[in-house]
Amino acid sequence: MSPPNAGWHLEHTYAALPALFHLAARPVPVRGSKLVVFNRDLAGALGLDGLELERPESAAVFTGTVLPPGAQPLAQAYAGHQFGSFTTLGDGRAILLGEQITPDGRRFDVQLKGSGQTPFSRRGDGRAALGPMLREYLISEAMHALGIPTTRSLAVATTGEPVFRETSLPGAVLTRIAASHVRVGTFEWAAARGNRADLAALAEYTRKRHFPELEEAEQPHLALLAAVIERQAALIARWQLVGFVHGVMNTDNMALSGETIDYGPCAFLDVYHPAKVFSSIDSAGRYAYGRQPLIAHWNLTRLAESMLPLLHAEEERAIELAQAALDRFRERFDEHWLAGMRAKLGLGNAAADDSVLISDLLQWMHRTQADFTNTFAALSGVGEPPQVDSEFQAWWVRWRTRLTAQPLTAAESLALRRGRNPAVIPRNHQVEQALIAAVERDDFSILHDLLAVLVHPFEHDRAPVAYTLAPGPEGRDYRTYCGT
Repeated sequence: MSPPNAGWHLEHTYAALPALFHLAARPVPVRGSKLVVFNRDLAGALGLDGLELERPESAAVFTGTVLPPGAQPLAQAYAGHQFGSFTTLGDGRAILLGEQITPDGRRFDVQLKGSGQTPFSRRGDGRAALGPMLREYLISEAMHALGIPTTRSLAVATTGEPVFRETSLPGAVLTRIAASHVRVGTFEWAAARGNRADLAALAEYTRKRHFPELEEAEQPHLALLAAVIERQAALIARWQLVGFVHGVMNTDNMALSGETIDYGPCAFLDVYHPAKVFSSIDSAGRYAYGRQPLIAHWNLTRLAESMLPLLHAEEERAIELAQAALDRFRERFDEHWLAGMRAKLGLGNAAADDSVLISDLLQWMHRTQADFTNTFAALSGVGEPPQVDSEFQAWWVRWRTRLTAQPLTAAESLALRRGRNPAVIPRNHQVEQALIAAVERDDFSILHDLLAVLVHPFEHDRAPVAYTLAPGPEGRDYRTYCGT
């Protein structure tokens, strides 16, 4: 079968890196390819012909059974600290087809996830089940709509073949689009397996691809580290502001581009609780919601350690430079988070006691088990406060008084709040309902209906009430699984 042209324009700059960083690998053909979810808007942004790619015969491209024109598939090598322990990894069930060049000249990785064994599979089958691939599609598109930097999903195609985990499940392949797949773990791999020249080649590649403005920096490698730290501080703050819990913040799941990557056991807060954990494998709470900034700093420290040979010829001086850069993370995270919280409260300026106002609200939410999203959505309305309790009523009075001490008009403040506080998020119980219907009954209507709402998260006046409801007590012990 000849593949459709469909506007593919693939290049392969990552393949030009030293051989240490990749191995040739081809997707393993499958018995039956069927496209079940397709992102026509993203396809258009990539310069692809969505109508052509939605044809039944094009589904084979999205399982890797047929390669698109110009593809040069490879598996990327990387390491990672998984739950704090170092291990060598690599793409065990993912294959990079190439980098799509968009009509406006941007570059994006096109990766198939679940496309069969690679040289890094380590006894694994290299396959993925339908449910986790649909979860990544759903959550990544919701994150994009929320304005949070993220990898995106172009398609999910079923393979017509089962995968075996605890039970037999329908197999599927996700087509993931990313600014790149260079990770903290890629630098760890270079530090552990390569030499200084390999490490420098990776750093130069990352800088040119993601931070071209640093090309003339006096200390380009140090500037790269500082820029990555800044992007991660901004990214993690955005996670916290919408109650997103990644669930598996291993160093191989931190992209240097500053995008959210890997949506295995992720979830969103319902009840506000800083120690909330959803992942079934995170029994110690390492990656709890409130610990995400701490873990991001820990991961960035591993990046800095890997880059030490590039920062200065003298190790002691290199450590001093790295530490100074790392010390900026918490400060920058706090600044991004506080600015975001002010916006969620409709505040267009800063006041000395804003931190106290915000802290008091979060403490009340914690004590009363208030819903995170709906509490802030309630602040995006007009009129009287919700009839909750006297403590909240008193806080409401303080907040309304604070609103009068700023340059924004009432209308401008309301618009700011409505643009920062989503009316809808991917509610865990609703995501689960959509996945069960798709996997167990081959019914994708619930998923499509949910997607249609999630891509417009800030339309407060149009959000269907059913999608704004928090789960009952029975839904508060929700658990997520990696799906590997």
